[in-house]
Amino acid sequence: MVRSKTAEGTARSAAVETAAGGVFQRRRLLRSRDAEEVGAHLSALRYQFELAPRDARQLDVCINAAILGNMVFGYDRFGAPVTIQTGPTYGDYTILLPIREHVELVTGKHSIVCGPHLAGVLSPTRDHLFRTQAGSAKLHLRLSGTALTRYLTALLGAPLKAPPELAPKMSLTDGCGRRLAGYLRLALADFLESGSPPCPITVSAFEEFIISELLLSHPHNYTEAVVRLERPIVPRDVRRVIEYMKAHLRSPVTLSEIVQVSGLPGRTLFKHFKDSLGVSPMRYLREIRLDEVGKALVRAEREEGVTAIAAQWGFDHMGRFSSDYRKRYGERPSETLRKAS
Repeated sequence: MVRSKTAEGTARSAAVETAAGGVFQRRRLLRSRDAEEVGAHLSALRYQFELAPRDARQLDVCINAAILGNMVFGYDRFGAPVTIQTGPTYGDYTILLPIREHVELVTGKHSIVCGPHLAGVLSPTRDHLFRTQAGSAKLHLRLSGTALTRYLTALLGAPLKAPPELAPKMSLTDGCGRRLAGYLRLALADFLESGSPPCPITVSAFEEFIISELLLSHPHNYTEAVVRLERPIVPRDVRRVIEYMKAHLRSPVTLSEIVQVSGLPGRTLFKHFKDSLGVSPMRYLREIRLDEVGKALVRAEREEGVTAIAAQWGFDHMGRFSSDYRKRYGERPSETLRKAS
């Protein structure tokens, strides 16, 4: 029997919540049934917390979070219906993904009922209010406002006249929202389940990936400027970027850096890479790092392993690395190493 999209979405949300509960348990900030303790904790973070007396017995708060570079990845549930209000405190952007029940989000003049199929997007230029249902739970990813602004400035090739404002609604069933939800599920497995912190190159690439997806695919107040921006390109500029990449293969490299090196607006640079090389700049960087791993495996000493060699070039999720390597070379990295031995 073919399951409906609703049933599939519900099952997927349950799986995500199970994974999130286990992963974030090691990064717990608060677990309490005491309304005063919860209120004090949230007040310290500049949130206003309201709970109706009749709902106090249902209160069962769990707030967990993990810091990944400039990002904060979190999970929370309150048990009881609560209202939480905050102003534009941190200057950061947040993607809010309910994974059980619904959460009403009032952001600026918009009121949105978020759920497993509709995310909310918070911009720091607005006030925000949340009303949760009993038993609701949600994930959130907070992105550095400084990083997002720097990335958009690089894309446009000019200073911004006003802060970026992202559209507050994001469908999770198609397009940008579906892709982002998939990336965040991967992050649960890739970054947070590991006992050791991910390397800076991986974290930087993930942040750039999320921010670029938001700015290139999700509506915002600079969307028209990003779409219409074009400028003649010359191969010399892309060669300059490739030379820079090759000189910094063992270091975190951001889109902002390579845009600055190229001297082109970011949108133009993306188009040039696609037209001439068939891939985006960051994908090209990943491919030349794969090439370096392949060379290192061929000349490896007997005691060296695939994991250690891959990590030297920024690959710390072996499942995805092995898959990309096999697509590129037609064999597993362990087979390359075994042949060399």
